[in-house]
Amino acid sequence: MPLTGSRYDGHAQWYEEWNKPNAERNAAEIRELLGPGGGLCLDLGCGGGLYFAVLASTGRTVVGIDRSADQLRIARGRSRQVVQGDAAALPFADCTFLAVAALWVSTDVDDFTAVLAEATRVLEPAGLIVFYGAHPCFNGPHAQWLDDGGVLAHPTYRQAGWHQEARWWGTYIRRRVGMRQHPLAELLNAFPTAGLVIEHVAEPGDRPVPVVLAIRARKPAAPAAG
Repeated sequence: MPLTGSRYDGHAQWYEEWNKPNAERNAAEIRELLGPGGGLCLDLGCGGGLYFAVLASTGRTVVGIDRSADQLRIARGRSRQVVQGDAAALPFADCTFLAVAALWVSTDVDDFTAVLAEATRVLEPAGLIVFYGAHPCFNGPHAQWLDDGGVLAHPTYRQAGWHQEARWWGTYIRRRVGMRQHPLAELLNAFPTAGLVIEHVAEPGDRPVPVVLAIRARKPAAPAAG
């Protein structure tokens, strides 16, 4: 069955130009979070492929997947190893990848828990998954960024799901494609629900209030034979 359209279709070129400086700034933190390795790495929700190079720099072979045909049009200029598909129903066999990178995806999917479960399914035993994205406490549809670097959290923080546009939204990504809120507890609980063990949590960046949350987790190794 063909995929329905993505919210990013029609915005891909704008997003490429707007987000490229952000991706460059985040690259070193993502490289450190993932660490060196080998084998196949799935870039889950790869968009235009802005993170292909930093993921490959760790020694891995990167495969990108995204729902947006418009985004993948740009991604194919960076790699031919891209697939159009749904993150909640990945078109890969069990235990295909040694690593999965879920970068800036939580605010773009209906059910992050389901997406993480699929990512875990296609991960090999002892495989690594890294999440790097919007800090759900301070970077979401409820959050109003202030000029002094602070954040005003509106009472809609606990309201999981897609929010109506609010007066404090800027003119950038939220207004163009929307933003899904997953409260912190929901996001963190998605990892053990998927069978993952969290190894490390960080709040990268130099803003007084963090807008990025980073998590490294691992799928348990297969039990030793009898």
